[in-house]
Amino acid sequence: MNEKNLQKYESLIELASILGKQNEFDEILRIVTAQVLSLFNADVASVVMINPRTDNTIKTIIRNGKDSEKERHHLVQTNVVGWVNKNKQSFITNNLQEDNRFSKNLFRHTPVKSLMCVPLYSEGIAIGFIVVLNELENDIYTQQNLTFLYNFGAVVAPYLSNLQRISEYFETPLSESVLFAKYEEIGLLGKSKKFKELLKAIESAAKCDVRVLLEGQSGTGKELIAKAIHKLSQRKDRSFIAVDCGAIPEQLMESEFFGHVKGAFTGASQDRKGLFEEANGGTLFMDEISNLPIEMQSKLLRVLQENEIRIIGSNQIVKVDVRIIAASSPPLRDLVENKKFREDLYYRLHVYPIQVPRLNERKEDIPFLANHFLNRFSKEQNKKIESFNLSVIKYLQNRYWEGNIRELENFIERLVTLTPEKKKTIDTKVIPKEYLNEYKKITTDQAVRPQYKPLDKSIEEYEKELIRQVLADSNWNQSKAARKLKISERAIRYRMEKLGIKKPK
Repeated sequence: MNEKNLQKYESLIELASILGKQNEFDEILRIVTAQVLSLFNADVASVVMINPRTDNTIKTIIRNGKDSEKERHHLVQTNVVGWVNKNKQSFITNNLQEDNRFSKNLFRHTPVKSLMCVPLYSEGIAIGFIVVLNELENDIYTQQNLTFLYNFGAVVAPYLSNLQRISEYFETPLSESVLFAKYEEIGLLGKSKKFKELLKAIESAAKCDVRVLLEGQSGTGKELIAKAIHKLSQRKDRSFIAVDCGAIPEQLMESEFFGHVKGAFTGASQDRKGLFEEANGGTLFMDEISNLPIEMQSKLLRVLQENEIRIIGSNQIVKVDVRIIAASSPPLRDLVENKKFREDLYYRLHVYPIQVPRLNERKEDIPFLANHFLNRFSKEQNKKIESFNLSVIKYLQNRYWEGNIRELENFIERLVTLTPEKKKTIDTKVIPKEYLNEYKKITTDQAVRPQYKPLDKSIEEYEKELIRQVLADSNWNQSKAARKLKISERAIRYRMEKLGIKKPK
């Protein structure tokens, strides 16, 4: 077995350790699909489960990856899962459109090129399936990939099965209000769906003493999330050390992380502990780990493998017990593909991945965050500001925040600074000049923007109006109207009845 495959199989052991400590079924599913996406560099990963009550219906209970082409992916998935279920064997193809196991032209409109599907067994009984999809022609799957996916399924199946049976009886998850209040004390605020999913991931990560990888844009609060994971973990009484890997000069990196003895190099006038020793027993948060040079990546990999460091200028080996929480703005998987980040290190770090949402993905949370920053800066500047004008809040909520929460925080601080000392409300008069055109455009667009109806309702209304118009033009002759619409007479009668269309008296 080559080193790359060895790393993948070692990740299964860590995965089993993580799943064994979970009590949230949704989080189990998220971890499983996130790992599948990473391990197979897939576009979409799904878990499809068999209804345990009927044993003859299936349902996709989680789908992770690209959001586009959902309906056409569903067609593919349903047919492939049906084939696997019927034939009781795994499935692999690298040319789905030409695969003769299915009807000709069944998948002619689908973008999927390569696909794998394996059954999940627990106690000898099939409980579901894992499906992996890829749209690029050069991303092909091998029999070795299929074998690994099957083994992956064998590891995760018991946890999916057990959680289905016992989660509602033995574990009561925190209510939303308690969950939000708990993290508000730590400084994480919001109530949106994306934010709730993030909190659940933090809750689960805190229970596992494993490496965590936070990926998300700059300014999304990754360090605050790392602190929350540490504070809620079993290491909470030990050190939390944070370091920005992009802020350390390359020639000082080894000394910074591993320490040095007096005289080890020019300027080393005394012994100095490195960050790993300072964080021993606790947590080391490595922000922007993507900035580590390749040589330093090799040395970090050794630390993660051996749990020991060598101090510069000394032959002494120091054993360390440090939990690593790494963070990166660019996706590490992309850097691995471009040979800018070691693949073996990536697998060591990608044990418990958490995707941190952008602020623009959780716009409902902006008023909570804005008021939190308002209260803080108002106290710091000894002002009596209590609220925002409603139009200012609308502007904040509908603006595009390229710098995420950090940009919002700086903007609110500026507004507080510009607000006169005795004012209690921040109004539009203090919006800086360079933002006024944007403010006018956003608030005007919001004022005139129509209230859109759901798509199915809009389509139904359009269909009703179209059929009514064609019938009127055809003197309410249903046969003639059906021919104009190129549908059968039976179809037009069905639609008239369904949509409540009647000939006027």
